[in-house]
Amino acid sequence: MRKFIILLCIATVMISCGGSKKVASSRTNRPIPKRTTVTNIERTTREVISGDNNIEKTVKKPLPVLSYKDKVQHYIYEYAGIAKNEMRVYGIPASITLAQGILESGAGYGDLTQRAKNHFGIKCHDWKGDRVYHDDDRSQECFRKYNLASESFRDHSLFLKDRKRYSRLFTFSKKDYKSWARGLREAGYATDKKYPQKLIAIIERYQLYDFDKEVLSGKKPKRVEKAQIVKDKVVLIEAVTPAVTVTTTDKKGEHTVKKGDTLYSISRRYKISVQELKTFNNLADNTIKIGQVIKVSTAEEEEEDFN
Repeated sequence: MRKFIILLCIATVMISCGGSKKVASSRTNRPIPKRTTVTNIERTTREVISGDNNIEKTVKKPLPVLSYKDKVQHYIYEYAGIAKNEMRVYGIPASITLAQGILESGAGYGDLTQRAKNHFGIKCHDWKGDRVYHDDDRSQECFRKYNLASESFRDHSLFLKDRKRYSRLFTFSKKDYKSWARGLREAGYATDKKYPQKLIAIIERYQLYDFDKEVLSGKKPKRVEKAQIVKDKVVLIEAVTPAVTVTTTDKKGEHTVKKGDTLYSISRRYKISVQELKTFNNLADNTIKIGQVIKVSTAEEEEEDFN
């Protein structure tokens, strides 16, 4: 009996040890990592920004890739007509206006010009119109913003004409672009000490003084003033204006729009550019109406004797 009890105790102990060992050796459940799927996304001309609302941003088409010389020549052909008109109205040499525009705007390719059509780097000052912020002498300075390039040219003329510190400029001859260039620096237009030399170099390299001579003499332009960009190259287009006999009862310097008239036909008739017509009449586009009176010259141009 005693032996039976001892054997029963030993069996009980062995069974209990085996059970606890089984529990101890049971496997622990481990979390199964989630699989990550990577999808290749093709690049397009659009970028999608994730968020509460997806915003689609279209990438702008880049400007044509031109050499600096081609950029400058295209700029000259594009804006020479406006510069000459500003000279007729306000007496600022076209060569100076063009040289400043080329230098300040990077020949039209500068960031400020692309964003704000500001060709002359004119800061806000007392400006009440639209504005943009751009790094210049200091970070994020305020600059004027325009809707049209012609507005920038006109504001440049007014900026010089209406401020007393630039009044000395208008005592210089319109042929003396060197004095104008130095006078701008002396009056505080630019902080760059070499600003006059840079303007003079541009004027002489591209013979911009010829435009001053055209305005002062009243003769037809000798230089081709139209160009197109074809395959990243500036291609000049000769603008031949045939002789036209003007027979009209309109007042001097004015033209009344008749059926069939367009700005182009009027510009050919009076031997001026379409851009000059738009500037004279503050036209935003080429739309005109029958009976509309169009200015074809300015009072200043009629009264001033350039001979």
